[in-house]
Amino acid sequence: MMADPKYPLLYKDGDVTIGSLFAIHSKETLPSFEFTQKPQFLSCSSVNLMDFRMAQTMIFSIDEINRSQSLLPNVSIGYRIYDTCGSRLSSMSATMALMNDQEFTAEDQCNGQSHIHAIIGETESSATVILSRTTGPFKIPVISPSATCECLSNRKEYPSFFRTIASDYHQSRALAYIVKHFGWSWVGAVNSDNDYGNNGMAIFLKTAQEEGICVEYSEKFYRTEPENLQNVVDIIKQGTSKVIVAFLSHFEMGNLLEQLSIQNITGLQMIGVEAWITAKSLITPNSFHVLGGSLGFAVRRTDIEGFSDYVIKAFWDTHFPCSVRDENFSQHELNCRRYQDLLYLKNYNEDVPEQRYSSNVYKAVYAIAYALHNLLKCKEQEGCEKGMMIKTHQVVEALKNVSFTTKMGDHVWFDSSGAALAQYEVVNWQQDSNGSIQFKPVGYYDASKSLHEHFDLDTENIIWAGGQLKKPRSVCSESCPPGTRKAAQKGRPVCCYDCIPCAEGEISNETDSNNCKQCPGQYWSNAEKNECVLKAVEFLSFTEVMGILLISFSLFGAGLTALVAVLFYSKKDTPIVKANNSELSFLLLFSLTLCFLCSLTFISRPTEWSCMLRHTAFGITFVLCISCVLGKTIVVLMAFKATLPGKNLMKWFGPLQQRLSVLAFTLIQVLICVLWLTISPPFPYKNMKYYKEKIILECSLGSSLGFYAVLGYIGLLAVFCFILAFLARKLPDNFNEAKFITFSMLIFCAVWITFIPSYVSSPGKFTVAVEIFAILASSFGLLFCIFAPKCFIIIFKPEQNTKQHVMGKSSNSL
Repeated sequence: MMADPKYPLLYKDGDVTIGSLFAIHSKETLPSFEFTQKPQFLSCSSVNLMDFRMAQTMIFSIDEINRSQSLLPNVSIGYRIYDTCGSRLSSMSATMALMNDQEFTAEDQCNGQSHIHAIIGETESSATVILSRTTGPFKIPVISPSATCECLSNRKEYPSFFRTIASDYHQSRALAYIVKHFGWSWVGAVNSDNDYGNNGMAIFLKTAQEEGICVEYSEKFYRTEPENLQNVVDIIKQGTSKVIVAFLSHFEMGNLLEQLSIQNITGLQMIGVEAWITAKSLITPNSFHVLGGSLGFAVRRTDIEGFSDYVIKAFWDTHFPCSVRDENFSQHELNCRRYQDLLYLKNYNEDVPEQRYSSNVYKAVYAIAYALHNLLKCKEQEGCEKGMMIKTHQVVEALKNVSFTTKMGDHVWFDSSGAALAQYEVVNWQQDSNGSIQFKPVGYYDASKSLHEHFDLDTENIIWAGGQLKKPRSVCSESCPPGTRKAAQKGRPVCCYDCIPCAEGEISNETDSNNCKQCPGQYWSNAEKNECVLKAVEFLSFTEVMGILLISFSLFGAGLTALVAVLFYSKKDTPIVKANNSELSFLLLFSLTLCFLCSLTFISRPTEWSCMLRHTAFGITFVLCISCVLGKTIVVLMAFKATLPGKNLMKWFGPLQQRLSVLAFTLIQVLICVLWLTISPPFPYKNMKYYKEKIILECSLGSSLGFYAVLGYIGLLAVFCFILAFLARKLPDNFNEAKFITFSMLIFCAVWITFIPSYVSSPGKFTVAVEIFAILASSFGLLFCIFAPKCFIIIFKPEQNTKQHVMGKSSNSL
């Protein structure tokens, strides 16, 4: 070998040997490479207390096993502990030293037998990946107490890798679950740019997406990249999320903390991982301003009995190679200067209760011991078969079947990926009364339980970011209340949305609804759009203003007609009443009264009977009315023709014929109505097409042909009557009732001609109101045009109510 071999920092010989790699120092100084002389050894500084405690735990566990009479009773375990100084260069050098004995020379031949039986390490995932890839082809088992990268679960790439800590697959998912648990849908994410951070963040981002959590940004940096770190800090400063998931090693977290403190970026709720959430090295005078209230997952703390005393006495007395200064060292021994900075820790053990990974090292040593115990077929009384050759691949297979319980009560076994059961403590950064920072447990996470039972959180005891007692909110958009729906903002994550009110007739009855639901047919949305209520039913009622006005006009018309009838009855023997068949006049007044009253059937809630009655009553009463008017018109014509020489037409249209004509005309309408009611009668109908927000309760015509047949017949009689009256308009004035009939028919026809387009275009109850108005207008037209002149003479000019005047023998006219 051209270079000097790398010697372990701590070592002990034994029947079987366990190697280990720990970053006992965290900084490495490279020598100058001038290629003019042999390079000097790498210089390491800055003690990494966590890894040093893990090295001590390994030695403590081996001492326990070597003293045990039940576990490897007559076999001693030795160890080789190398310091990697947190450097990939030193790590690779230490790995090669572990795989080759220090005394190995070029003349020696490899016999396929490794002088170490297992390796414990490393503590970081990226370094462990390098270690496992290097030792994998030689099937040397590697057990890491703290490498959590999910990438190491790949048994094809790392068939001989094990760990006494859970994979980050569970921790990454737990991060998403705890964010979801506290209702944060808008978070930032930062991770170490290495295997540990990249793999863990990838799982978190995937789970966050599944859980509906939006990530505003996901940035990464490595400890040796200050430019990237500054970029990350700028993005955090500009971001709007109040929660940051920091999937960082404690080195990167220290760098980030320093920059956040310098720029006074506070008030952010940090969610951390086991790598830094309980790191004492992060506690500085200003760190609580940035990290106060941080929540995160930590390895469950386990107290190893006797270890606290061991680290201040027994370890230094029996295992530390340079407890007493001596400047005479052989070439093959380590220089005491390597241990100078470690001596400062000789009487310090206050950190021991907080060391969470030490128990994982303890479990790793015992797992190897139990695997060897089974391979050597050890028995408590008889001991082990010491002459047996143990190959490393046998140790790998034996580790797969290891299952034991430690003296602390922890059950240890490896799953199919070589990892331990995922159980975490949820830790909260809190400050006690004297200002010191405490990592207070506020819950647990157990991945072996069902999804709804994973967490056991004591939320009331959590202190949030900035020392607040109220949980911070971190959302891109506030929740959409019931009555609205979410509308995604273009080009932004799904958690960023606008709250759009539901359209008319649609509701959302839950918070953050993605869609509004259409109300069923007879329902409509309320004003708040959060409930479907029965649609308002609209019809022309007796209680509303329009209904009251129409009823008033209807009753007024009927009353006025009745008064005219009474007046005519009281003056029935006078010439003005007797002229032109008083019987037809009374029948006409009766039919007009019915016309006024039939409009009342159009008001109130439509029923099956009222729908059939309103149209048929209207049709029959109006035909009766027009028939009477037609009869009177024919009488006028006949009476005039009868005064001509040789004409005696009145015998053909006397009172009997007049009655029969009215009856015949009316019976035709009755027949039309009977056919209509028989074939397809009108019926109540809920019209939901015209208005979406309300139901128009109306009478459907049933058969439109029947309705228009009724109207058409009325129109035909009215036109015929108008023509006859128009022909008789130039008869002698005093006798000329025909001109008033002409006016009445003109009004009647005008009203009903304008009725048709108004009826078709009027919405809802106004359709009914238009029809009632047409009935009343035409009825009033007939009443005033035909009877008003006669009433005027009867009341105000009785002197004209004489036979001579009526027969046209006076100069006065009607």
